[in-house]
Amino acid sequence: MGRWMRPEVYPLLGAMAFVTSLCTFQLTRNVFLNPEVRINKSHRLAGVLDNEEEGEKYAQHGLRKFLRTRRPEIMPAINRFFTDEDK
Repeated sequence: MGRWMRPEVYPLLGAMAFVTSLCTFQLTRNVFLNPEVRINKSHRLAGVLDNEEEGEKYAQHGLRKFLRTRRPEIMPAINRFFTDEDK
């Protein structure tokens, strides 16, 4: 394995594993939780569904509700450090 795996490749493998896991999570979430995706034939035969509350529940998930209460900042400590006028 040492001949094929150099230490320089480990960060790339880590990044690729992270991105692959994110893609797998999102695809799995969409397949099992999205109200627009229908796997069963009986559900596909229904045509256009009137499921507004299910769609709203899918769109307004827990992470989005949590982030709604937070300020839209990437690094709040650094932002406060540079914008603090008490200095």
